[in-house]
Amino acid sequence: MNIDASTQNSALAEHLLDQYAGRIARARRPYLLGLSGLQGSGKSTLAREMKAQAEARGWPTEVLSLDDFYYSRSEREALAHQIHPLLKTRGVPGTHEIELLMSVLAALPHASEKLPVSYPRFDKGRDTRVPPSRWPKVTRAPKLIVLEGWALGIRPQLQAALDIPVNALEREEDPEGIWRHWVNKQLRGYQPLWRKLDALIVLQAPSWDIVRQWRSQQEEELLARHAPLAMDAKAMVRFLAHYERLSRHALKSLPALADSTVEYDTQRHVTGVTHN
Repeated sequence: MNIDASTQNSALAEHLLDQYAGRIARARRPYLLGLSGLQGSGKSTLAREMKAQAEARGWPTEVLSLDDFYYSRSEREALAHQIHPLLKTRGVPGTHEIELLMSVLAALPHASEKLPVSYPRFDKGRDTRVPPSRWPKVTRAPKLIVLEGWALGIRPQLQAALDIPVNALEREEDPEGIWRHWVNKQLRGYQPLWRKLDALIVLQAPSWDIVRQWRSQQEEELLARHAPLAMDAKAMVRFLAHYERLSRHALKSLPALADSTVEYDTQRHVTGVTHN
């Protein structure tokens, strides 16, 4: 990260924490702050900066990533066999173990040395979870929990919106719409989790085409590190096609549902922050 990006993240984290400081301080249980942004928007980096700053203010903080709750590769292969081949690819609603995330959130207010709370880590380079022996353990109750993820806050699409394919992947590999209808139905099961959020911050990208650029840059970094399952450009295009439908839906619908919206330009510079 260059100095400009680092400085921007620091200032943005400070501004967002200031916005919610009173509510966090008054909360009688861990304050659950959702951080939603499409692929490559920098939400993980911002979440880490918010944790560092929150702890400097005396608030024990945990960062949870929706990505860490993906089902393992073998579990997704079972979904692909039972329901639709496209479910082998992680990312869409229905490929996260939401029940596990809910149980972690329920346990964190009671975390202690005697009752440690562990939660999964997902290795994207190997496309599966790390062994439970390597999961982080929380031994203190947090004052703040930052939950970050690409799909956070998204509501299901209307059935009519599912009829027309948005790209070649849907047209050629889901011609009858079985996959996209199943994914949309699974999204209903995420709504109880969204309702648990005390506030939702949305990192708003300029367009889907820019999101594709950002996410491809991330994969190029994985390739440079020789990660076992890093994708080349052609594989990346197909991978991102799984996300396109709900990403476009998120870009249109999430700002109206957000408590705070951070707008970015094509170079990931913040151009504005609004609070509803």
